Amino acid sequence: MYKQLQQRGAERPPVNISTLASMKSKGQKIACMTCYDASFAVLVDEAGVDLVLVGDSLGMVIQGYDTTVPVTVDDIIYHSRAVARALVRPLLVADMPFMSYSTPEQALNNAVRLMQEGGAQMVKLEGGAGQVEVVKYLASHDIPICAHLGLKPQSVHKIGGFRVQGRDGDTASAMRKDAKMLQDAGADIVLLECIPSDLGSLIAKDLHVPVIGIGAGPDVDGQILVLYDILDITSGRKPRFVKNFMLEGGSPLGAIEAFCLEVKDGTYPGPEHGFS
Repeated sequence: MYKQLQQRGAERPPVNISTLASMKSKGQKIACMTCYDASFAVLVDEAGVDLVLVGDSLGMVIQGYDTTVPVTVDDIIYHSRAVARALVRPLLVADMPFMSYSTPEQALNNAVRLMQEGGAQMVKLEGGAGQVEVVKYLASHDIPICAHLGLKPQSVHKIGGFRVQGRDGDTASAMRKDAKMLQDAGADIVLLECIPSDLGSLIAKDLHVPVIGIGAGPDVDGQILVLYDILDITSGRKPRFVKNFMLEGGSPLGAIEAFCLEVKDGTYPGPEHGFS
């Protein structure tokens, strides 16, 4: 009983929303990573990752699809439940799959499933101003939310492929506005994917909630990568922001530790990992 109270004085107390907000205010970088099973979750926890995302990227790296679109709520619940069993310290976030949050009511029903059945502590959804009402509705029901802007993989067919977003002035301004609207609607974290580094820096300064980047430059509050990418398991051409941490880590645990260290000390991402 009262497990969270007992853990407050622990050597490695669990990360929560307040922890992440405090890290942003202190200028401490947040190390985040995707994970899809219990075995890797043990390593990710031990390595010192702050936030773990059970991403719909599992559709590509686990299930072999070309996009994240085929992933279902049941898929995310299955993998989130497995990861949750092995985590102690990191905050666990679960993706809301394609078309699982098209209305506020549908979003709430699926978010509740991800938390009750999947063990998630926060849900992530893609979209800008069009998702403000959904975010507001979830927040009003005390659902922690990570909003996702920039390259939105669930929209890949609409935007014509995996492309850098926000390069022109109008779309950059719209993204800054959307980020602020999502924060004000109740988003606790904003994730930025594949945008110019300068835009990532501006949005991080605009918001009081933590801003996590993947291909969003070095000046955001934290970084996230796909676990399989840092372990060099992913075959073929990789995105510019990917770094093979196995080269310096030498083992899966060592690679994850190297990622955490480089995020924390600002070594990663370097200029070669960003977009202009």
